[in-house]
Amino acid sequence: MKIVFFVHCFFPDHFYGTETYTLDLARHYRAMGHDVTVVTAIFQGEARAPELISRYTHAGIPVIAIDKNRLPHSRVKETYYQPDMRGVLEKELRALRPDLVHVTHLINHTAVLLEVTGQLGIPTYATFTDFFGFCLNNKLEAADGGLCAGPSPSRVNCVACHLKDAAPSPHATHWMRWAMSPATPRLVAMGANLARRLPGLRGGALDGLIQDITRRPDILGSLYNTSYKAAVAPTAFLGNAYRSNGIGVPLHNIHFGVDIDRMPKPHRAAGHIPVIGFIGQIAPHKGTDLLIDAFRALRPGTATLRIHGPKDQDLAYMASLFKLAQGLDVQFLGTFPSERMAEILAGMDLLVIPSRWYENSPLVLLNALATHTPVLVADVAGMTEFLVPGVNGDAFQRGNLQDLSAKLKAFVASPQTLAALARTTAYDRSTERMALDTFEIYEH
Repeated sequence: MKIVFFVHCFFPDHFYGTETYTLDLARHYRAMGHDVTVVTAIFQGEARAPELISRYTHAGIPVIAIDKNRLPHSRVKETYYQPDMRGVLEKELRALRPDLVHVTHLINHTAVLLEVTGQLGIPTYATFTDFFGFCLNNKLEAADGGLCAGPSPSRVNCVACHLKDAAPSPHATHWMRWAMSPATPRLVAMGANLARRLPGLRGGALDGLIQDITRRPDILGSLYNTSYKAAVAPTAFLGNAYRSNGIGVPLHNIHFGVDIDRMPKPHRAAGHIPVIGFIGQIAPHKGTDLLIDAFRALRPGTATLRIHGPKDQDLAYMASLFKLAQGLDVQFLGTFPSERMAEILAGMDLLVIPSRWYENSPLVLLNALATHTPVLVADVAGMTEFLVPGVNGDAFQRGNLQDLSAKLKAFVASPQTLAALARTTAYDRSTERMALDTFEIYEH
């Protein structure tokens, strides 16, 4: 069988959860005897490729990369539905002639891909790795920082999210900058939604912007429901979120798998100072600052905090973290090759995932559990689905500094508890099992 995966970005330059998941499926399908190709993209704003289409091989998998610098989006609608992509997608798919397409992320390709696969009669499947199908920011995070259930009937909450993200930009118009404060985006969104109907504004740039945002859930929902034969939801929570937002695609709850050395945690000598760890993107929605703040409440000398993640992802945020960590036993250790994941986790007594958004089965969580590393996670369903308090870790109230501090203090004060948890923490699911289960959805 000839299978083509579509993903928004890919190795070697991009190597986070969705990219790793795509690679794992591709290499296992290849080992099963199938002909597999990955089609990815270069983000608009990244270094340009010599041509629109570049081709290379990664881990034995043929990869086709589309340079979005050469097909840039110029409005919000084109971030989720870009007609200019139709020609290049159709050309590549006609050349590849796959038996099926599996989409692991539509960003960059946009929902035009679903129209093309439908036109060509190619059965199309998906894995929903985040909330792209109905959420403007993909994170179900409201403009005021709270969690969100999805687009409201008026979609004003979606407009507010756009304004919150756009307000700090040097290209923002003066009225957009009114949305800088956490309390104002919704008010500005409501005002803009009313103002766009006024004579002189109707049919103009403001009207077009808001229409692009408010029509997004309907355009994507229609294409998802008519194009996907089936989809994978790696957590029950994610699947339920899609269903409650009008996506009626047949869903299969298939947990991600990980391949990692599952040797027992190394013995800790008497007097060992617990090592608390963070691995992931260094960004506000990941809550790295919250963790450092909570670490500050610990008695000096009772624990070490190791932070692994890219130091150049958000330079301003990183600078604020350096300042926040002054005088504390906090180490910023940068990124590391994925082959070192087991080694890095072996040196940690507790992995903390303090995310402010709805994480969805992050691979670092599964790798921690597989290496017998207890976890302390924000109490969002995409992570607590894998948590058994008292067996493999604990949860704290999302965004609650006091609760996170209290849970950290309790663990640090009781190294024997961490040692006991290390003996009962496990995750046995492999990527091979994940791939076999995923392949079955094509045969239904």
